[in-house]
Amino acid sequence: MMTAFVAELVRAANEIDKVSPLEVTRMLHRAIVSIRDLRESLGIPGSGTAADDVIFLFDVATDAERLRGAERAAALLKAADMLRTLHVATNEGTRVWIYEQTPLT
Repeated sequence: MMTAFVAELVRAANEIDKVSPLEVTRMLHRAIVSIRDLRESLGIPGSGTAADDVIFLFDVATDAERLRGAERAAALLKAADMLRTLHVATNEGTRVWIYEQTPLT
């Protein structure tokens, strides 16, 4: 299922002239939900900062009507790459643990 969606994202990026901005928005929203779910399953917290690529994907999804095709295609490829990477990590049983250090007083 995930590999089919990744292929759909790549195909859409390669044929961006045939994909409406609304379709790009829908695919990016679907990718964002999947990325967040995979991150959660791996124990990766969302950063919520502008440096988080999910924020970039959301911004492109929101502004897809106004962006050039190349920008929409780049976002679709970024989403595909993130999903592929997270899917591989999930299949390999990777988990992330985050420890908070207590400040020394």
